[in-house]
Amino acid sequence: MIDITRQVNILAEAVHGRRQAVPRLMVAIAGPPGSGKSTLASGLRRRLTDQKVPSEVVPMDGFHLDNAVLEARGLLPRKGAPETFDSEGFVQAIRRLRGGGEVVLPTFDRTRDLSVAGALVVAPDIQVVIVEGNYLLLDELPWRNLERLWDIGVRLDVPLADLRGRLIQRWLSHGFSRPVAVRRAEANDIPNAERILSRALPAEIVIDQGDSR
Repeated sequence: MIDITRQVNILAEAVHGRRQAVPRLMVAIAGPPGSGKSTLASGLRRRLTDQKVPSEVVPMDGFHLDNAVLEARGLLPRKGAPETFDSEGFVQAIRRLRGGGEVVLPTFDRTRDLSVAGALVVAPDIQVVIVEGNYLLLDELPWRNLERLWDIGVRLDVPLADLRGRLIQRWLSHGFSRPVAVRRAEANDIPNAERILSRALPAEIVIDQGDSR
């Protein structure tokens, strides 16, 4: 397992250098599937909470379109690709979060493979919102409209070979056989990762999450 202590230190220092300048600081942690976004976002929130800074993690995955919608559009096999999210709704939600006040958001239940409306409440006193997701720094519309809404943009870089191993292991951990896990990773996850890597907007902070370092 990668020790993220140094990475959390870097991000926490960046947050403390900026948070007094805005009522609510918006931090984006972007990267391909399997790059460690959720782990790093949770680690940063724990650190800020310990330092008495009210913080919340907002996962992009709550904005997945429902499977019935994806099936009707012929996109169910590509679930997780940029076009399988309510991207416009997500951009509007980030604008609301940046504006302050209470914001109610959906979350994603991986066990049931569906979004749950109204499951996450960002309270008015939250000073730092840590948003994590694949497409937060993607140079495609409407995703690129997010770039100006981040106070701190972070991108996690992982070599594609390392990502492939992680993504296959993720499907294995869900109970799939190795052939099925490989097929799922190569048919959808890896093309999504390649799209993210080839169309990434600049990030203020780039963190190497490779397994070999």
